[in-house]
Amino acid sequence: MHLDVLDLRNFYYRSALGRAAQKVIRDQLVEWWPVSHVQGQTVAGYGFAVPLLRPYLPDARRVIGLMPGPQGVMPWPAGQPNVSVLCEETLWPLRTGQVDRLVLMHGLETSEHAGALLEECWRSLGPGGKAVFVVPNRAGLWSRSDATPFGYGRPYSLGQLEAQLRRHRFVTERAISALYRPPSLRRGWRRSAAFLEKVGRHMPILNTGGVLMVEASKQVAAPSRPGLTAAVKRPLRVLEGIGAPVPEPSRRR
Repeated sequence: MHLDVLDLRNFYYRSALGRAAQKVIRDQLVEWWPVSHVQGQTVAGYGFAVPLLRPYLPDARRVIGLMPGPQGVMPWPAGQPNVSVLCEETLWPLRTGQVDRLVLMHGLETSEHAGALLEECWRSLGPGGKAVFVVPNRAGLWSRSDATPFGYGRPYSLGQLEAQLRRHRFVTERAISALYRPPSLRRGWRRSAAFLEKVGRHMPILNTGGVLMVEASKQVAAPSRPGLTAAVKRPLRVLEGIGAPVPEPSRRR
């Protein structure tokens, strides 16, 4: 089930916990995709990924925020020309291969048609395009709390997510868990959030962050040529030299 866009907006923009989660996930995304790497490219986000896309607004050729119909849409970014659009979950208003970078957050785990959604991701990405999938971590605390949007939908283990991406022809490049602080507003947890995030990233064996972030790419095999795979060095020339037929001389005397 999709969350309402107003609930998502209030969490990420009007609550301290949501702003903290937004910063952690966005900083990790920018570490993977520095702003200089997306200059002149088309960057799209699906679900409620717009909080992660703001760093790319000045340099990307185009930024698009896709929001599914059951969730609803809101204008974004505030104070600038709107780039968000309401769309069907598995029928995006994008040309095939139009997107260079794609981010999904609060999209895959809440979808009732996850396979078809991943096919639409594949269609929209250009060859070699990259996507980052942000989903609730089954082993983390955030997926067990209804106080955050990550407590809704279908949480994943890393193996489950990678297997699903592989079935839809994505190649996993790298993965990480993030949001190691508990989903609590208590002052002690807020003060130790940066320390917990640092420790968690350097101890991947724990893998207990609130979300999983997986970067995957669209790899397209080179098309095979019809006919022979090797050139014939000395082709037969049976018909060489045959020109137009010469008329026989008249036999009349």
